[in-house]
Amino acid sequence: MEPSPRRMPTLDEVAERAGVSRTAASRVINNVPHVSRAKREAVERAVKELGYVPNPTARALATRKVGAVVLAASSDEAGLFADPFFAEVVVGVSAALEQSDLELILLLANTPRGRERLRQTVRSRRADGIMLMPLDGDDPLGGLGEQPGVPVVFGGLPLTGEPRWYVDADNRGGARLAAEHFARTGRRRPVMITGQADQRVSSARRQGFTEGLLLAGVPLLDAASGDFQEEGGVRAMARLLDAHPELDAVFAASDGMAIGALRELRRRGRRVPEDVAVIGFDDLASARLTNPPLTTVHQPVRALGHEMARMLVGAIDGQDPSPLILPTRLTVRESAPSPALPAPAATPAATRGTR
Repeated sequence: MEPSPRRMPTLDEVAERAGVSRTAASRVINNVPHVSRAKREAVERAVKELGYVPNPTARALATRKVGAVVLAASSDEAGLFADPFFAEVVVGVSAALEQSDLELILLLANTPRGRERLRQTVRSRRADGIMLMPLDGDDPLGGLGEQPGVPVVFGGLPLTGEPRWYVDADNRGGARLAAEHFARTGRRRPVMITGQADQRVSSARRQGFTEGLLLAGVPLLDAASGDFQEEGGVRAMARLLDAHPELDAVFAASDGMAIGALRELRRRGRRVPEDVAVIGFDDLASARLTNPPLTTVHQPVRALGHEMARMLVGAIDGQDPSPLILPTRLTVRESAPSPALPAPAATPAATRGTR
């Protein structure tokens, strides 16, 4: 039986072309296991020859899957979707989902109505899974991970508790690297610009930086909150300079706040790094474009999104993935350079060898 050119081929025609039952053809098309290799290959060949496209509604009924996942952020920042950090996460998520049949839905759940939409999505199973970006300490969305049914993967840990599935960066260890670098380069009057106190990422970075300084025998001069935003970094830097004009190093818990700190230091006539060394956290593309280029703790932001999506796909498929902490490292640039290494001694001519 050849399909009419005026309509799409049907599942019955695929089954007839492949020489299998309609049920077997449906199981192959919906990727249900326990179908013989011969039947699977015959159905896949028939699908290709006929140009068959599965009906999404019928497929959802057969597999009990919608074919979509949600990436939700509970943020009151109007420009969140244009934020470089969030954009990198989306790129990573999209790359991972390219290897699946799942579509990505972006949802800003920063209002009561937005949060209720997300809860309805979970209750009515209008998505196969949810990815949640960092939450404030009292955010009611933190309880989504405790509800049965739709799997939820957290990008970054909430302030309290530990969800079943999450991907995070080693925030504490990365901040400790910044403290060690300041101590190693002779900075003795460091300050810190923190993020929001009700976010776990902020407390982890402050804890790591304080620990690193303590181990090096260098006291933390002071800290001020910058809310993870560039303008917040400007304001925090101004407060710290007013209170401690003798400061010689600044660790900002995000690149955005570090960029704001650089602006204020320049406005006050402080040279970077001669008078004040500056280190940020994220290593976004903007860190390479500052004047001077920003030394910063690199966290794999795109990999964070990629691993969140991979973890969610695994959970949707019935697996139980383990939580994942991604490593961080220090990227040294001109805002807080390493001390110059002495030039190697010349090898005496009499002892030079060849390879």
